[in-house]
Amino acid sequence: MALTARQIATVKATAPVVKQYGSTITATFYRNMLAAHPELKNYFSLRNQQSGAQQAALANAVFAYASYIDDLPKLHHAVERIAHKHASLFIKADQYPIVGKYLVGAFAEVLGDALTPEIADAWVAAYGQLADVFIQREQQLYDEAADWQTWRTFKIVNKEAETEAIVSLHLEPVDGRPLPAFKPGQYVSVQLPIPELDGLLQSRQYSLSVAPENNMKQYRVSVKKESANENTTLDDLSAGKVKGVISNRLHDMYQVGDEVALSPPRGEFFFEPAAAAPDIPVVLLSIGVGATPMVSILDSILKSSNPSRPVTWAQAARHSDSLCFRKHIRETSQNNSSIKRAVFVKSVGKGDKKGIDYDYEGSLSMEKLAEEGALHLCDNTAGYYICGPEEWMVEIRDQLVGRGVPLERVHLELFRTGDL
Repeated sequence: MALTARQIATVKATAPVVKQYGSTITATFYRNMLAAHPELKNYFSLRNQQSGAQQAALANAVFAYASYIDDLPKLHHAVERIAHKHASLFIKADQYPIVGKYLVGAFAEVLGDALTPEIADAWVAAYGQLADVFIQREQQLYDEAADWQTWRTFKIVNKEAETEAIVSLHLEPVDGRPLPAFKPGQYVSVQLPIPELDGLLQSRQYSLSVAPENNMKQYRVSVKKESANENTTLDDLSAGKVKGVISNRLHDMYQVGDEVALSPPRGEFFFEPAAAAPDIPVVLLSIGVGATPMVSILDSILKSSNPSRPVTWAQAARHSDSLCFRKHIRETSQNNSSIKRAVFVKSVGKGDKKGIDYDYEGSLSMEKLAEEGALHLCDNTAGYYICGPEEWMVEIRDQLVGRGVPLERVHLELFRTGDL
């Protein structure tokens, strides 16, 4: 049921209150809901809960919704991103009423008498509207996945080191059925049990680092190991204080022959060569493991009907040995004149050769890329795809916008919970 004009006005008027008390409201919400429904802990990252990232993300989302409740198209990107994340975790329609109950309950607990019946009714109606938006979009995503409607068991059939800290896992479905193609740049969720925590399930998203094909038999993900304190305790793990719980297990505990669970490819960060005009340039900018969705995009372009599309591969790392897909990118750029490679390393090794092991010394420089014409700034159709640490991505995006690139042509792959 559509909100009344009075309800819309009430929600907008209370947006500042949501902003002021948002973190307290969402912390209360998660505490109460997970205490009453511990089975829902399988959907949430322990790390994000401990750091407050999950609570902050929800608070920001609720504030954004309240602010733009009369202009919802402005929230399209955020809704799309969250819907893909929800679908990657198999969140279902019947879970939304549970969330609504405890979210409105948290409003009441934190705001007390300030939450009048009129305000409460308006927020109940507003939540119902937002839930319907997500339910409908997520159902579309589930429908697109055909018969892949639950976690699917995959076996690790190969494990290879890409750098000192990044390994690629080749994964085959145990049921032997062909895998659906995906959009280059998308991710899968990998779910593992945590035996130390009574089998609690935890999921993380990893970009597919391979080009899509019809009737695929394998997927590949490339995973970075996080630096973590070796003296962590069970209490640290339970409290979400341990970094890289899933990534480091995939590095250290999971070997060829072991099994993991996957959900279908998801994500709104992608480039489809077949859907774009053949002369549109693509600029791929990454740091470290941020190269994983980029190699999928690059290889998909080379396998498309227009393999000569202009592509810039701009990549940065601490040193040449930490360059992800180093050999593949070097050979690919040497064999394809349409690819402009620009590899930046902060520390040049004694045996490194310029033009082979690296192209520029130092951090990734937009000035150098612009000087070389690698940014295609004179082409008003060029697309820009950025993946790396969040602050760096925002900085690169702002530099592009400052050089006249429209914001809608700049795409960021954001893996943290919440949105910018």
